Amino acid sequence: MKKAELLAPAGNLEKLKMAVHYGADAVYLGGKEYGLRAFAGNFSVPEIAEGVIYAHRRQAKVYVTINIFAHNKDLEGLENYLAALSEINVDGLIISDPGVLDIAQRTVPQMDLHLSTQANTTNWASARFWQSRGVKRIVLARELSLAEIAKIREHVEAELEVFVHGAMCISYSGRCLLSNYLAERDANKGECAQPCRWHYTLTEEKRPGLYYPVQEDERGSYIFNSHDLCLLPHLPALIKTGVNSLKIEGRMKSAYYTAIVVNAYRKALDAYYADPDNYVLDPKWYEELCKVSHRSYTTGFLFGKPQTGDHNYGTSNYVRSYDFVGVALSYDEGSGWVTAEQRNHFKVGEELEFIGPQTDMFCYKLSVMEDLEGVALEAAPHPQQIVRFPVNQRVFPGDLIRRAKDG
Repeated sequence: MKKAELLAPAGNLEKLKMAVHYGADAVYLGGKEYGLRAFAGNFSVPEIAEGVIYAHRRQAKVYVTINIFAHNKDLEGLENYLAALSEINVDGLIISDPGVLDIAQRTVPQMDLHLSTQANTTNWASARFWQSRGVKRIVLARELSLAEIAKIREHVEAELEVFVHGAMCISYSGRCLLSNYLAERDANKGECAQPCRWHYTLTEEKRPGLYYPVQEDERGSYIFNSHDLCLLPHLPALIKTGVNSLKIEGRMKSAYYTAIVVNAYRKALDAYYADPDNYVLDPKWYEELCKVSHRSYTTGFLFGKPQTGDHNYGTSNYVRSYDFVGVALSYDEGSGWVTAEQRNHFKVGEELEFIGPQTDMFCYKLSVMEDLEGVALEAAPHPQQIVRFPVNQRVFPGDLIRRAKDG
């Protein structure tokens, strides 16, 4: 059985390295231009080159988004940019605009081209059309059921990619004009202000200033606010449809988010492919997904159209039950001390959790801590300070350290 690819977001170089280290088979990222995440870290061409080298050395692939809805002026310099991406051995381009696709096919004919979810592919006839135009992979719209995905698979040979985790948009695969209208930030040029997460009230034309809640809630109503997608419990069903790539959303998310989500899906996929007939979802993998910043989870459209329970009409707040506080840099087997880089405040006496690709989650109450000169510390006083402390179990470079929030 050919394994489905686990595809992770890379908002910057640190997130790319985290994604690959925690088990992603491929990452997708945006350059400084032509992508739909204008406020992600994004990559210069030299940074993309560095990311490609890092990923390829670890048998992972790198795809670059060129998925804006391009105006004439956006095409200026595109051919040079495509040539530069080809020169540094990018593995594929994610495109939504037919004109950009045509330019790419003429400029870098050897490059694998993926059709972005922004193209809203929701049926097999559309998928077959794009296949006939030389598209190697089609990123399906999020608004498809399991049965619809299977039907598309029956009619096309092109690779199919589906979203399995992350934020849901209230408009078809991101085609939303609210941001443009309310904030003058064009969502289709990567500048979405996420007005679907704002709260709204109703006004009557002849009664300006008098606001009526859409729901009976004095704070207003988050009428567009979807829960986050999570298909971890349904990976076997998705894989059996014949999809080729399982995509995690979140280039704007933190490196911690990227690592934890990738790690959970990696463990689930590895367990499934090791023994498909006897696969059982380990509850610990799902629990990990609840330890990152998220909204309540939903299966989206996988089993039909979302219902009332798939939206949160009361608040757009995230669930944040854990703080990411550090990254392990090294471990001394003789002393049992770990050297770590602080990422958030923590102090002696607190219980910390450790997790990594080779490290099953374990807890340890911090009893003593010092700086690299051996000076005792009650807390790490400076951002990203390097500290040392003992632990009761082996850890590895790149393991994450977190702390449960109070309450």
